[in-house]
Amino acid sequence: MLFYDELQQRTEEARLSLLNVPLIQAGARGEITLPQYVAFLTQAYHHVKHTVPLMMACGSRLGGHQEWLREALAEYIEEEIGHQEWILNDIAACGADAEAVRHGRPNFSTEMMVAYAYDAIARGNPVSFFGMVNVLEGTSIALATSAARAIQTSLGLPNKAFSYLLSHGDLDIGHVDFFRGLMNRIECDTDKAAIVHSARAFYRLYGDIFREVERCSPTLEAA
Repeated sequence: MLFYDELQQRTEEARLSLLNVPLIQAGARGEITLPQYVAFLTQAYHHVKHTVPLMMACGSRLGGHQEWLREALAEYIEEEIGHQEWILNDIAACGADAEAVRHGRPNFSTEMMVAYAYDAIARGNPVSFFGMVNVLEGTSIALATSAARAIQTSLGLPNKAFSYLLSHGDLDIGHVDFFRGLMNRIECDTDKAAIVHSARAFYRLYGDIFREVERCSPTLEAA
């Protein structure tokens, strides 16, 4: 079995647990409030702004025999620069204060996911970062475009309030194809184990972000 397929198989339970988070299910049906959507975007900003720094940290820790992975990260970096600004634009299009988000602090669960990513790279195996890539980009393909359309219909928001979700739903299809090719070149069992372990962790940590948003923002019925 190629490693990408093995990765999906060995993390299936964790992936299904994320996809079954109530707020994610509600978003897919378009059954969330405007405050919940803004809260989701706010937390997305606070982890997406770390994507490029995390890639750079990962690349700096790779060994000489992994130069091909470093080159791949350089391609990722070029495509990911500035995406956090798209999110701030979406927040402004929703009528919320984007600058307050820029200068605010993330929820605890978001801070913990970002901290885990940096720690896994610095203290563990730098290829652990690819577990995060597997979770975030795979989830985007599964949910982003359909959820954006459902939420837009429900809330009556303009297209410019969905640049992050719509762009990532489409963009990440190509990213996952690229990612699949990278994972299928991983040969070291230690590296494979690190990626599987971190992917399971990131499914849980990313799910916690949605759980905290749901706990801290109004429900549809209460809105």
